[in-house]
Amino acid sequence: MGVYTTEIASDKIASDNPIHQRLLKAYYVAEDLVKGDLLEVGCGEGRGIDLLQPKCNTFTAIDKIDEVIESLSKKYPDATFIQDNIPPFNKIKDNQYDSIVTFQVIEHIKNDKLFLQEIKRVLKPGGKAYISTPNIKLTLSRNPWHIREYTAQQLTDLAKSIFDKVEMKGIGGNEKVMEYHEKNRKSVEKITRFDILNLQYRLPAPLLRIPYDILNRFNRNKLKSSNDSLVNEIHHTDYLLQDDADKALDLFLIVEK
Repeated sequence: MGVYTTEIASDKIASDNPIHQRLLKAYYVAEDLVKGDLLEVGCGEGRGIDLLQPKCNTFTAIDKIDEVIESLSKKYPDATFIQDNIPPFNKIKDNQYDSIVTFQVIEHIKNDKLFLQEIKRVLKPGGKAYISTPNIKLTLSRNPWHIREYTAQQLTDLAKSIFDKVEMKGIGGNEKVMEYHEKNRKSVEKITRFDILNLQYRLPAPLLRIPYDILNRFNRNKLKSSNDSLVNEIHHTDYLLQDDADKALDLFLIVEK
């Protein structure tokens, strides 16, 4: 899988490092929380399997991309990988998992309520799910790969319509991370100031994906060349779990069945 959109941050592309480390942080947080039989919904290329599998009795992952499932099945023969377009989770029975993680997935799901209902269905009683997604309040531009993004309150309200026990936290960053975020914001504003007709919010998402990827890659490369050390030095430890989700880069939702 050698081709990466900017939606799938790579650990092999230097300019992606701040985003890659941000995505890794959710797995490091979950490492201390998961237990028993674990399901990852939307595992992608397996960014966090090495961290989470040793913490659990069994590890199962589901993703829609056949090539990813085939590759991971060979790499992790002790884990179970399921190919499916979800929701619903047609290939999973009720009350199967003690823990579920699903990071940067729900924003891609058209029927987000069904997605959370299915997570509840396949959790064991008392089981917990950990869900991350971008905080729309800190999003720099429309992402045409996302169906929607949430405020902390919106996602909390959605979760409370399904789960009785809901806790909202966030993943933010230290000064180094927020310096990168601010430089990124200013750089994006220089690009979007030409969008005087506000087309990024008016055009259908598929029309925006190619220009979005081109400009996003250009922007990440530009930020790296202008401040190489900042981009290279950001590490997952520079991202922080925090209680104030409104000011976080990503929302981190915890729900219990």
